[in-house]
Amino acid sequence: MQQRVVFLGTGGTIAGQAQSSEDNVSYQAAQIEVGQLLEAIPGLKGQLRGAILHSEQVFQRNSKDLDPSHWQQLQGRVVHYLSQADVQAIVITHGTDTAEETAYFLARTVPAALLRLKPVVLTCAMRPATSAQSDGPQNMVDALCVATSLGAHGVLLVCSATVHSALRVQKVHPYRLDAFDSGEAGPVGVVEEGQLRLFGAWPELLETVVHHALSPLASPKRDWPRVEIVTSHAGANGAVVRAMCAQPSASESPLRGIVIAGTGNGDIHHDLEQALHDAQSKGVRVIRTSRCATGSVVLAQPNNTEPPLLEASPLSAVKARIALMLELLEA
Repeated sequence: MQQRVVFLGTGGTIAGQAQSSEDNVSYQAAQIEVGQLLEAIPGLKGQLRGAILHSEQVFQRNSKDLDPSHWQQLQGRVVHYLSQADVQAIVITHGTDTAEETAYFLARTVPAALLRLKPVVLTCAMRPATSAQSDGPQNMVDALCVATSLGAHGVLLVCSATVHSALRVQKVHPYRLDAFDSGEAGPVGVVEEGQLRLFGAWPELLETVVHHALSPLASPKRDWPRVEIVTSHAGANGAVVRAMCAQPSASESPLRGIVIAGTGNGDIHHDLEQALHDAQSKGVRVIRTSRCATGSVVLAQPNNTEPPLLEASPLSAVKARIALMLELLEA
């Protein structure tokens, strides 16, 4: 049986267009379909290693505008293709702004039985397809190299010849081509002249969440638990949290959770912290993270004088939000 590699398009800068090839900023994201992007890359078939190329445009969006319904739609297509015996791997073209969130969501929701044998590789670009300096084509070739490498599995992100795990990857720069980092753990590996060089073992699979709402047959219009992110800073107060906890309008969902990105070791300004305690007493889940770019919150000894905020998360704020949403979805 001849194997297939499936490219799923979702939009982003990698599919963007500008009026000038010198313009790397004032462009429209999500304009070119993934099939057209693939046709424009010379030598791509050389990386297929005998496999057949298949592509599908799942949606066409600037990744800043994605919401859980898009994640669910994409997850459904990923599960659909990974379940087919002749599909070897999936590559997803995505916007850089929220690629780390989509990668983490897929790592948490695609069944481990599928990810244990096959890879899902996200890739992206920091320059639009029309740019004279477009990085998208090489990123797609590198992602295909990783996807077809022996032993590849799990959810990964490839950008600027660097391979990151879904758990660790984070966008750390708004403009340069090498815009992603994996913090203290470091990247999984690099692509050099069309060859993957791993720095260690493939990353461990994350605990997966299987829920009927994530079925490709389920309606993406379902109500997802509303979880917001709040950042602590000098002069912060609890006004935003108190407003969030107010009775929602008829068109709004009630607040179910808050992720607080604290300073340093998850520290929170005292007025904001009091508002979070009040929210917690009303049944709102509160998770502490750090706004620091690397590291995670180290738990201190519990303070018996007041109820502690709920457990700290080792994840970034955006990934902790996804984890909490999935947990609340299962509740």
